[in-house]
Amino acid sequence: MTRPDPVRLAAPLLIVLTLVAGLLAAPAAPAHAVPAKNPPLTTPWTARALDGTPLPEYPRPQMTRSDWLNLNGEWQLRQSATDDAPAFGTELPERVNVPFPVESALSGVQRAAGDNRNYLFYRRVVTVPESWNGRRVLLHFGAVDWQTTVWVNGVAVGGHTGGYDAFTFDVTAPLRGGANEIVVKVWDPTDSRQNGSLPPIGKQTKQPGGIFYTPSSGIWQTVWLEPVPTASISSVDLSPRLADNTLRVRVFTRGDVSGHRVLAEALDGTTVVGSATGGFTEFTVPVPSARRWSPDDPFLYHLRITLRNAAGGQVDRTTHYFGMREISTGVVNGVLRPKLNGQFVFQTGTLDQGFWPDGLYTAPTDAALAFDLQKHKDLGFNMVRKHIKVEPQRWFYHADRLGLLVWQDVPSLTAQDINATDAQQAQLEAEAREIVNEHRSSPAVVTYTIYNEGWGERALADTRRVAQAVKTQDPTRLVNAHSGHNCCQSLGDPGNGDIDDWHIYLGPDSPVPSRSRIAVLGEFGGLGLRAPGHEWSPNGSFFAYEWQPNSTALTDRYVGLVQGTQNLMLGKGLSASVYTEIADQEGELNGFLTYDRQVVKMDQTRVRAANLALINASRTIGSSAPVALPLNARRSLQVTTPGYTNRFLRHRDSLAYTEIVDGNSSAVLRNDATYTVRAGLADAACYSFESVNFPGQFLRHQESRVRNSPNDGSALLRADATWCARVGVSGGGVSLESYNFRGRYLRHVDSEVWLSNGTGGEAWNTPVLWAADSTWNVTTPWAP
Repeated sequence: MTRPDPVRLAAPLLIVLTLVAGLLAAPAAPAHAVPAKNPPLTTPWTARALDGTPLPEYPRPQMTRSDWLNLNGEWQLRQSATDDAPAFGTELPERVNVPFPVESALSGVQRAAGDNRNYLFYRRVVTVPESWNGRRVLLHFGAVDWQTTVWVNGVAVGGHTGGYDAFTFDVTAPLRGGANEIVVKVWDPTDSRQNGSLPPIGKQTKQPGGIFYTPSSGIWQTVWLEPVPTASISSVDLSPRLADNTLRVRVFTRGDVSGHRVLAEALDGTTVVGSATGGFTEFTVPVPSARRWSPDDPFLYHLRITLRNAAGGQVDRTTHYFGMREISTGVVNGVLRPKLNGQFVFQTGTLDQGFWPDGLYTAPTDAALAFDLQKHKDLGFNMVRKHIKVEPQRWFYHADRLGLLVWQDVPSLTAQDINATDAQQAQLEAEAREIVNEHRSSPAVVTYTIYNEGWGERALADTRRVAQAVKTQDPTRLVNAHSGHNCCQSLGDPGNGDIDDWHIYLGPDSPVPSRSRIAVLGEFGGLGLRAPGHEWSPNGSFFAYEWQPNSTALTDRYVGLVQGTQNLMLGKGLSASVYTEIADQEGELNGFLTYDRQVVKMDQTRVRAANLALINASRTIGSSAPVALPLNARRSLQVTTPGYTNRFLRHRDSLAYTEIVDGNSSAVLRNDATYTVRAGLADAACYSFESVNFPGQFLRHQESRVRNSPNDGSALLRADATWCARVGVSGGGVSLESYNFRGRYLRHVDSEVWLSNGTGGEAWNTPVLWAADSTWNVTTPWAP
C-alpha cells in the first residue's frame, strides 16, 4: 500500500544488530562544520558537537537500512526579509552548520531571536555514490521549521509545511553523475504573524522571556539521502496485542508492488521467534510467551520486514523494533486508573521542554539527546511529558530502550491573541496527524496531549473534535484532550478523551476521576533555585513558581510535594503527575538540572527514593469502595496512627479533638467520644454523626476545622456534615471523606481534627502521616 507524499516515517532508534557499521557510514564528500559562535552557556557536549559530521548517527532507528548518506555539516546560507526566488548555481554568502537552527550558537550563525529575515535559503553540493545507480534516491528531512521547498539541480522536487514532522522527496529524476546542487528554501515566521501566518510553534517566540524561549528557525533535524529499490518499503505500523501474544503489522510501500508479498519476522536478539506472510493490509505475527515491555523491563524485540516479488525473490528489507505492551484504562478498587499491561502503576514524570543553550531545539550530540531521559530514570521517574515540541526520532528510541512512558504533546499555536482561520486550524490538525503517524510504533508513547492551557484553542467544539480524531486515528493510546483545562486562557473542560487534567502551581491537587476519565495533575511544582554561573536569560530576568534558598530546602520541599501527591493518589484517585521541570530553560529556573546540564540542584538520592516510594505505593493501592456503617447505632472513632491508638475523637466546646479515653474516663468524656451514625444529611448513601450528649448537633467541617454544629436545615450544613465512608486510605480501618470536598478526609493533627487532603501548606495539612491520621477504627461506643 502506498502513502501519499510527504512520506511519514516511523519512530527513532539505532537497532543494534549487525547493521551498526553500515549505519554509521560517513558521507562520500564530508561537509566540514564552520566554527560555532559562543553560546550563552556551554553544555558538557558543546565542544564535541562539531567534531566531524554533526549528529552522525542513523536518524531513523525504527526503520533501518544499511546504505545512506548523512548531509549534516556545512551548508551555504542566505537570509532574506523578503520572499525572493532561489538562485541556482550561485554561491550563497553565509555558512551554517546543519541541522542546528540559525539562532543557535552551534549553527555558526547565532542570529538574534527577533531577526526579521524569515526566509532562509540553504545550498549544498553533493555527489551521489556510483554504487547507487539503478536505484531510486530519496532525500529525507527529519524536521524543518516551518514551510519548505526543495530543488535539485534547479528542478523543484517538492514542498512541505510543518515544523515537527519528517518528510521525504524522491529526487532520482533530476540527479546526474558527479556534483548535484540541493537548494532548500524555508519560510519561518514564528509568531510574527507575517503574511497572516499562524504556525504551530510551541514555546518559540521572537520576543523570548519568562516561559517562552528563543525560536529555532530552518533546518533543525538531520538531512540525509537513501537509495531504495524501485519498489520499496516506505513505512511500517506496529501494534502489539497482549491478549493473544501477537504483533499487528501493516506495511506501506512506494512503487509498483503488484503481486508482491511481505515476510515479517520477530526476533529475540538474532533468534526468530515468530513469523508471518501478508499483504498490504494489517496482518499478525506471533510472539510466543511474549516478554512484556515496561519501565522496569524495557525489552525490545527486533522485526525484519522483507518485501518479496511474485517469484518470492527479495526486493527490499528493513529492520525495526517493537515492545510488547498495552496501555488502557480500567477500574481498580473503585477508581478509574491507567493500566500498563493490565496493571495500574502511578505515572510520575517531568515536563521536558527540550531546549539547549548551545543548540536550542537541536541537542548538541546524540549523547546529550539521551542525557535528559537517562536523568529521568536516575531520579526515579517512569514517565516524561514532551512539552509542545516533538523531538528527533532517535529521542523516542532512547525513551523506548530506557523504559520511559512518553506523553507526547501536539505543538500549539501561539499562546496569545488566538484567532486561527479555518485553514490555520486545519494545518494544526494536519501536523497532529503526522505526529501520530510517525510515532505510533514507539512502545514508550502512551498518551497524546492535544491542547495545553488554551494555547491555540478556538472553540470547545474544535477541542473535542480534534481529540476524538486522534483517538480514532490511534485507539491503542490514551488521549488527553486538554492539559490544564482549569488554567489560564482555556475555554474550559472539553469533557471527552481519556484524561481529566489539571494544572496547579505549586500544588499538588487533583480533579476527581469519573467513570470515563482518569484524573491527572498535568503540571505542578516549579520550585526554583538560583545557580550563578549556570543560568542565562534573554532579558536578564529569571522566573520560578516558588524560590528556595538552597539545595536542601529545595529537596525538602520537593519530597513533601511527592508525599502530597501520594496522598492524592490514595485519597482522591489521582493517577499521574508531571512536575515542572527536568531542566531550567532560559529565564525559567525551576529544573532539577541547570540549563547547561552541569548541575543537579536537588539531592538525587532523596528525590529518587521519594519517586520510587510513590510508584511502589501504587502497586499495592487499597480499595476506595464504600464501607457500610451501622445506621442509628452508637459508635466511637479510634485513632489508628501508631503510638496514638488509645486516643478517640471527641468534641469539646463544639470543636473536635482526639483524647485518651479508657474505662476510667469521666462520663462527660465518654459521651463526648460517642456519636450516633445517621444517614447522610445531604446524601443517604453517606453518613452523618450526631452527638450523643447534644442531640441535633452533627460533626461537620467549617473552614477546614472539624466541630459540632446544630442542624440549622441549611444546604451548607447538610453538606458539611455528610461524610462518605471508605476503606481506610492507609489500607485498613475506615476513612471519612467529605461529601462536598472530594479527596479531603477527617484527619487529626496534634490532637486537633481537621478536613485535610495531606498535600502540604498549613500544619494541619502536612503530608507526613496523613494516611494513618486519616484512618479510623469504628469501634464499640464509649457511651452505650
